[in-house]
Amino acid sequence: MSNDDVISVLKGAGVAAVGAALTYASQWASGADFGALTPAVVATLSVVTNLFRKWVSQ
Repeated sequence: MSNDDVISVLKGAGVAAVGAALTYASQWASGADFGALTPAVVATLSVVTNLFRKWVSQ
């Protein structure tokens, strides 16, 4: 296995782990009560998701 293959496998594992973490955070945030901060929490979670998507697509 070459270094490029190892890097590719590690990137794939990282994508899967972060995707699982974001899914968990999304489920948690949708059930939690943040009061007046709810819009800010939802917006922040959306920004983090978009940043991750942009980072993965590079």
